[in-house]
Amino acid sequence: MRALCVIPAYNEEASLENTVTDLRRLNPDVDFLVVNDGSSDSTAEVCRRNKYPFLDLPINLGLSGAFQAGMRYAYRYEYDCVVQFDADGQHCAEYVAALVDATRKSDIVVGSRFIVGERPRSLRMFGSILIEKVIKLTTGTTIKDPTSGMRAFGKRMIPLFSTEPNFGPEPDTISYLIKCAGARVCEVPVEMRERYAGQSYLNLKSSVLYMARMIMSILFIQFFRKDLRGGGDAR
Repeated sequence: MRALCVIPAYNEEASLENTVTDLRRLNPDVDFLVVNDGSSDSTAEVCRRNKYPFLDLPINLGLSGAFQAGMRYAYRYEYDCVVQFDADGQHCAEYVAALVDATRKSDIVVGSRFIVGERPRSLRMFGSILIEKVIKLTTGTTIKDPTSGMRAFGKRMIPLFSTEPNFGPEPDTISYLIKCAGARVCEVPVEMRERYAGQSYLNLKSSVLYMARMIMSILFIQFFRKDLRGGGDAR
């Protein structure tokens, strides 16, 4: 199985080398691609200096656009599996092999912190629980950690992310793929750590808005998108 780790990177000059070093050391048989998402720092220079394979986007497209660019690369070069992997060091490279292996039987694999771990008490976690409930309500599938950014996508998903518009690696897209493409989803246990450097773009306000947008999309918008299994809309 040919697997590719897609690493979207926006202003991650301080974290990227450590992230890639860990990934290479623990997964020598897995390829990787950095997608420099229009960074204003030296992220591109880090890639050039270390001779990393990378796409250099001229403007910032955001996570969805950067990840779709990586998926187009994977589709062009006929990879069997794509792993979404953060550039900031929060994702632990030792779990990549388990994610890749799980795509042999599932279309989407979520690296879950809460299969065995306890959920922290926070507003963000309350939002995550709500997203879990609305995915269960609309698809019948339970995903214990729907906002986890560490995911793997099997071969059947790669052309969809490469060609369909508005396909971001987010809970609403996963819910849509379950409902309208018959995607099989599973979770594998992972742990995550603090980022190597810098700050997350998600503050309290943006987190609340993100959760609200995901819930609205899952509950309402996905019903007006086309059914990928045979044409027509999703109703």
